[in-house]
Amino acid sequence: MKIDLQRIDTVFKGEYCYTHARVGMTPAGLAVITMQPLRLSGSDIFYGMRMMKSADAGKSWSAIEDCKNLIRLPWGDEKGCEHVFCDGTPFYHRASGKLILTGHNAVYLNDELYPDPRPRGTVYSVYDEKAGDFKPFRLLELPEELRESHFSSGAGCCQIIEEEDGSLLIPIYHQDKAGASDSWHSGTSVCVLRCLFDGDTLRVTDLGNSITVPVPRGLGEPSIVRFGNEYLLALRNDESGYVSRSQDGLHFEEPVPLCFDDGENAGNYNTQQHWITGGGKLYMVYTRRGAGNDHVFRHRAPLFIAQFDPEKMRLIRETEEIAVPERGARLGNFGCMHVNEEESWVIVSEWMQTTGPDYGNWKRCMEYGSDNSVFIAKIRF
Repeated sequence: MKIDLQRIDTVFKGEYCYTHARVGMTPAGLAVITMQPLRLSGSDIFYGMRMMKSADAGKSWSAIEDCKNLIRLPWGDEKGCEHVFCDGTPFYHRASGKLILTGHNAVYLNDELYPDPRPRGTVYSVYDEKAGDFKPFRLLELPEELRESHFSSGAGCCQIIEEEDGSLLIPIYHQDKAGASDSWHSGTSVCVLRCLFDGDTLRVTDLGNSITVPVPRGLGEPSIVRFGNEYLLALRNDESGYVSRSQDGLHFEEPVPLCFDDGENAGNYNTQQHWITGGGKLYMVYTRRGAGNDHVFRHRAPLFIAQFDPEKMRLIRETEEIAVPERGARLGNFGCMHVNEEESWVIVSEWMQTTGPDYGNWKRCMEYGSDNSVFIAKIRF
């Protein structure tokens, strides 16, 4: 495995930083990075999406520009209430030849998160190559029987896959209104939606079982991969990463903690993990404790990559490498893209908030060298 690291300067000026950098690419080499500004003085205060483009498969990139249709919009009838496309992940859908952006909406009141119970839904947008921009985002309609149990649900930061028939498996995490009323002390569950996409509209056709764990806040930010004849989920939890597997991509086994092959817990917690494949092997990208990274919020840097054994459901410790190095800023909100069997990408932007109590003190991140750069680790097998 060879890792080539590409750095893109975002010209950080303080007050705001770019987060959630992720990328999608067409077979013709059109690549689009999406990301969004975050207000450093708040908690998860996001604004309209931005993008960078490449016409040469990522060798060079355009300047950062606005996604004109993915801005904050009025929400409901309450004065000062808005929502925005958030936690997006671009994905190339082979059957339609379209780039789709999936995520969820974040609702704000007077530029702060809307009070609990805060509704949330899965949203998506389609890239228009002729216009060079994403179309207005739309809410993914759920079946009527799910409206209560999925009062707060979404595909934020979730890795999705396309089946051979063109259908999409989209994992989401969800909770009912009672759970959303006290989200820090109640658990979310994860399920997988099978969806059809006709090049314009995304439609739910099937639903898998819901899984969770009896640990604070349950499971969230799921990522799915197909490897051989099995499907696997990587799952975020406050105390440990979890993994689960399935034979059909919809119905998943009871989750187990993410561990190394020697049985020790991997040390990932309260942070997402994603999958890549290449060279006939399966890999996971993740963060963990124990890397001289106590100064990083929730130990969310560096980004590690290691081979995953799907039979034992364990990370193979001796294969672990650093995909993106730590420079003081958190890297836990990242993306992975499969290019082909010989290459995959890991992409992330340096999130310039630090450990408490002064979370917005971005100068502490800069002491270690970070400056809100975007990194692309191009991994070749």
